[in-house]
Amino acid sequence: MKPQPSTHTRLASDIGGTFTDVAALDEKSGRLLLGKALSTPSRLVEGIAAGMGKAGARYADAGAFLHGSTIAINTLLERTGAKTALLTTEGFRDVYEIGRINRPDAYNLYFRKHVPLVERALRLEVRERITADGEVHIPLDEASVHAACDRFEAEGVDAVAIMLLHCYVNPAHEARVKEIVRERCPSAFVTASHELSQEYREFERCSTAVANAYIGPVVSEYLSGIDAHLKQSGFRGSFLLVQSTGGLYEARQAQMQCVRMLESGPAAGVIGAQALCRALGLEDAVAFDMGGTTAKAGVIHKGEALTTGAALIGGYNQALPVQIAMMDIFEVGTGGGSIAAVDASGALRVGPQSAGAEPGPACYGRGGTRPTVTDANLLLGRLGADRFLGGEMKLDSAAAERALREHVAEPLGIDTVRAAEGILRIAATAMSYAVKAVSTERGLDAAAFALVAYGGAGPLHASAIAREIGMQRVIVPRAPGHFCAFGMLFSDMRYDLVRTWFTRLSDVSFEAIERVYAELIEEGKKALASSGIEPARIAVARAADMRYVGQEHPVTVQLPPEVFRRRSRDALKRRFDEEHLQRYGTCAPEEAAEIVSLRATVTGVMKKPRLERVARGSRTPPHSAQRGRRRAYFAEAGKAVPTPTYARDELRAGNRMEGPALVEEHASTTVVLPGDRLSVDEYGNLVIEVGRRTR
Repeated sequence: MKPQPSTHTRLASDIGGTFTDVAALDEKSGRLLLGKALSTPSRLVEGIAAGMGKAGARYADAGAFLHGSTIAINTLLERTGAKTALLTTEGFRDVYEIGRINRPDAYNLYFRKHVPLVERALRLEVRERITADGEVHIPLDEASVHAACDRFEAEGVDAVAIMLLHCYVNPAHEARVKEIVRERCPSAFVTASHELSQEYREFERCSTAVANAYIGPVVSEYLSGIDAHLKQSGFRGSFLLVQSTGGLYEARQAQMQCVRMLESGPAAGVIGAQALCRALGLEDAVAFDMGGTTAKAGVIHKGEALTTGAALIGGYNQALPVQIAMMDIFEVGTGGGSIAAVDASGALRVGPQSAGAEPGPACYGRGGTRPTVTDANLLLGRLGADRFLGGEMKLDSAAAERALREHVAEPLGIDTVRAAEGILRIAATAMSYAVKAVSTERGLDAAAFALVAYGGAGPLHASAIAREIGMQRVIVPRAPGHFCAFGMLFSDMRYDLVRTWFTRLSDVSFEAIERVYAELIEEGKKALASSGIEPARIAVARAADMRYVGQEHPVTVQLPPEVFRRRSRDALKRRFDEEHLQRYGTCAPEEAAEIVSLRATVTGVMKKPRLERVARGSRTPPHSAQRGRRRAYFAEAGKAVPTPTYARDELRAGNRMEGPALVEEHASTTVVLPGDRLSVDEYGNLVIEVGRRTR
């Protein structure tokens, strides 16, 4: 007899540039199964299947499959999306290319601004105009829409983005244009800006709509492939995707609003770090995720993961803005697979080019010949050649040494040990920028935060990064190599809604605000109901984008229920002043303020797994945890020293050790530097008291 699906099992899969991670949780027993496999870029679904096999889990036994992937962000950054066209209001076809005329590098004669995803020849105009008040100034000329469709058919366009002026106030014209385009170009992926954003700023809305259209066909086909794979494997539950906010949404919605999953994998890691912080009673922490290709950082402040209403994708200089809610994450191109090379000037560079999963670092023995961060860790003894992935994957030390010698040591005239140590120092400095970007640059004191380090490579470098910044505590959760997949199990169904609503604070009517919020919340609840998921409860949060009168850019202010109960404009102004002071180091209590947009978040709270406690032990790690000593080089010691290694699975709560030490587990190794002190807490987390920087 065919086994029946169990609603007590949740599967989670996170596909990164190098590895694919799988977590399977039996909600009834609390049993957690984990699997890690190399990603398969040519057919990503095979990496998921391999991870499922490593975890010993079955699709047919699950009631929900949660998924996060880098496919959306990679398609955008690598410019491998569909041939896309843009339809916009007559006279505004160049808004997308003109942008904001930012010039961050003012004295660079070779500076290049952003490159649009749509060439000018495919940016076409339609005759219509709606005013900022939502009134029809020029009726829609449908003949101009049909003329544009004739052009699209002739050019073989695969996707169409529609952005008409002021459609965030009145979407009637945009909705009608979409109807016509879908009728005329039935095979094209069509997206309208009002479906993604109901905020003003035509350039940002245009960029968001174009990004969604550009990645739409690729991501939609990818999700359809996973859905088909799940069904063929006997899965009959709910297929949910992780959004960039860390919340979940249904796969059918994700296929049309792909841009909402740009940072899906990293966001899940921050959600997991938030859950961990709550269990530990920790208010402030930086979530740091280092995988094989990149390193990402997010921040938990006052117990909440911080989000933003917009982000620049691709770096500030040539970035394209995306105007959707997402986790406030900063990313640098430094990971375990980042390639180290000596440039034409004789300087050593690390990343952003990555060896990825194919061919991978030289030590993987899969054809890679360029030295990477992983090769440097292996040469310095921080990784064990026979213990990588629990011994499943043997590393080639000779290949790592050869790559480092030929490509770094000999060109620089130094030995391979100094070359490897230099690679790690450069990598730590580069990754510290990500941590500073989400803390110091947001007006937060990074030194007062704990660093929650995860990802396969995060625990290898966490202490060095903490020293670089002056952070005093590092926390390495259990199964850090699977932590993003594990974090998905703490995600909730979530819908973020926003509406531009310009009003001077002195003229605010709380009744009018309540009406707008009621409409947004009702829209979120309808979206939640249509997903078919029954949450344990529904939670609602409200916020407002505010600024001083005369300013251009607002800050987002969280609005707790008491603000509305008291109906106090002064309380609202004080919260704005405090937020402005936190963000920019200054505020103006005497200056008038205004509301720009109102935001509502509707969350369908899902049942969360319990964090398991580990058995208690003595101060000294048990004999079963001791795995002998391995010579490892540390700059703090100035030489290679016999370094004790421990099996993490055998450690007990209360165990302590002093650096240098190496704590090994299936998918990661934690480096305890000389001068550091490590203890194991009641949940099995490794808590490192960071020693002072000595170099």
